[in-house]
Amino acid sequence: MVDHYYTERPNVESKPFQWTYMLRGHQFLFTVDQGVFSKKEVDFGSRLLIETFVEPTVPGNILDVGCGYGPIGLALAKDFPHRMIDMIDVNERAIELAEKNKRQNKIENARIYISNLFDRVEGRFAAIVTNPPIRAGKAVVHAIFEQSANYLLSKGELWVVIQKKQGAPSALEKLNMIFAQVDVVEKKKGYFIIRAQKA
Repeated sequence: MVDHYYTERPNVESKPFQWTYMLRGHQFLFTVDQGVFSKKEVDFGSRLLIETFVEPTVPGNILDVGCGYGPIGLALAKDFPHRMIDMIDVNERAIELAEKNKRQNKIENARIYISNLFDRVEGRFAAIVTNPPIRAGKAVVHAIFEQSANYLLSKGELWVVIQKKQGAPSALEKLNMIFAQVDVVEKKKGYFIIRAQKA
């Protein structure tokens, strides 16, 4: 069976390596490995989400769902040091890498832990960000949308990046069924950045 980045324990051999990347004006050193999503660079969709994200007006923490080795959550933690960023993933190797990247980039306002979707998440958030695991299937992606609504504060926002060809139109349809207001705030190279606000 082929491992995917949404596998709990990737069987592919570990061969960690490092590279640097600039996100939101901050230089990061990332340690990455086989068995995690987009190991050679910060993927275009995640970069677009990171650079487009606007701090919510609602006070409170931010949650990164499917954090991988950590680029989205750690970039937001570095930029918003007054907010705690919770970062979750089902992939144990990804979580270990995210913890390492948190330490080596000297970030203190991030909590990183294993969670299958929201099963270990507690509290409510001012914003939830996700580059959802498209290859896990539409049911998983839509479950993230549905459950996010339960973990947002009033007027809290869900930020999603998704490609048009990978289901952006159906994602918009689904989000409009759940959230009070849904906007496409950026489109680039076939990627949509969607912001959905809870009532």
